[in-house]
Amino acid sequence: MSELILFWHRRDLRVSDNTGLAAARRHSPKVVGVFCFDRNILERDDIAPVRVEYMIGCLQALQERYAQTGSQLLILHADPIPAIPALAEALNAKAVFWNWDVEPYSQVRDRTIIDALKEKGIEFLNENWDQILHSPQEIRTGSNAPYTVYTPFWKNWSSKPKAPPVETLQSAAGLTPAEQEIAKNAGAIALPTAKDLGFIWDGDLILSPGEASAQARLEEFTDKAITEYQEQRNFPATDGTSQLSAALKFGAIGIRTVWQATIDAQENSRSEEAATSIRTWQQELAWREFYQHAIYNFPELADGAYRDAFKNFPWETNEADFQAWCEGRTGYPIVDAAMRQLNESGWMHNRCRMIVASFLTKDLLISPQLGEKYFMQKLIDGDLSANNGGWQWSASSGMDAKPVRIFNPASQAQKFDPDGEYIRRWLPELRSIDTEYLVTGKITPLERRALGYPEPIVDHKQRQQQFKQRYQQQKEVMK
Repeated sequence: MSELILFWHRRDLRVSDNTGLAAARRHSPKVVGVFCFDRNILERDDIAPVRVEYMIGCLQALQERYAQTGSQLLILHADPIPAIPALAEALNAKAVFWNWDVEPYSQVRDRTIIDALKEKGIEFLNENWDQILHSPQEIRTGSNAPYTVYTPFWKNWSSKPKAPPVETLQSAAGLTPAEQEIAKNAGAIALPTAKDLGFIWDGDLILSPGEASAQARLEEFTDKAITEYQEQRNFPATDGTSQLSAALKFGAIGIRTVWQATIDAQENSRSEEAATSIRTWQQELAWREFYQHAIYNFPELADGAYRDAFKNFPWETNEADFQAWCEGRTGYPIVDAAMRQLNESGWMHNRCRMIVASFLTKDLLISPQLGEKYFMQKLIDGDLSANNGGWQWSASSGMDAKPVRIFNPASQAQKFDPDGEYIRRWLPELRSIDTEYLVTGKITPLERRALGYPEPIVDHKQRQQQFKQRYQQQKEVMK
């Protein structure tokens, strides 16, 4: 058997600070990467074209990085369950390494592949947790149970030392010409475009693909914006967030690298306000990890509510209202601006994600699962754990200490877009409206007709009362 180790990339599209890849290189000088376009994922109905476009850009950059080390990144387009073991067998590989994943589908898939590799006598290593700082087994309550509330999770998680970035792959032997031919016969292909795979995205990307771009964005953010994060993060018209979510989703940057950048920023901070802002962003990283631990420990979250009162909640099925929400035609300016940002850019500010999610579930009384799926169909950073956790938080159906939370679109706009800058950017038809009326949504019917902007499709006050009544009824049923 050769010294070849195949490293299977999934959500770790980089060669720097990659725990599994570093482990592979320590085991052998001959390491070749492989990425499989998983048909079981790509053929689902919740895949965003913008996300595929970004992912392929990351793969392009990753291939270039492998070439710089002297090796290659092989590409497959198949069901990985037979394809990965078959490629390893064809190349007479010593082992296949990869990083573990939290998602339910990935866990089942990986265990099946482990069985296939065992049958072929090929070693494997998938014990590396690369996308999170602490494994789900490490962060537990005093009774060794997983956390279901963020605050105690944060206290435990933040108290533990964080691993530094691991060494970057600098050099590795690749395949010989003969082995490259064998790989082609085993299904290796040229890197396709998004259009080749049936996904069309002609817009810009909020973040350029690849680890170099992600690293540059991290440095730019931690150089200054992170010190103002506490104050600026809630204003969607302000460039006050890192916008690294897509890079973290696909692993274009390592989480240890990100955490180390926050530590460096803390050491260089010159005020209590700056230190507080950095800590707040660290808490957001912990929220990301809390949701990943949740989906790992409670895989049923992917299919429905965590709270019993919402497992059979009487949601409405008004298709016209849902389409109006999707298209940004609800008649509520802040909601419509946010949905148009999503549809046109493939990204949405986090404050606005909460606003539109609350509106769908608390004003339209439509199931959060429909909104969760629509987000996955549009977002460049669409991620099962973060998206599911955010929607359940907004719908009050998830792991949250506060049972019911309802956002008033007008008060949210007045507080977080007081000058109407964000609304005007994404709703250009309303640019002439006075700010006072724009942010409150108190635009006259005559003006709405003249500008081609719809009347509110529901009355917020009435609908929040209806939601509360249904919620109380569900609580009574559960007694």
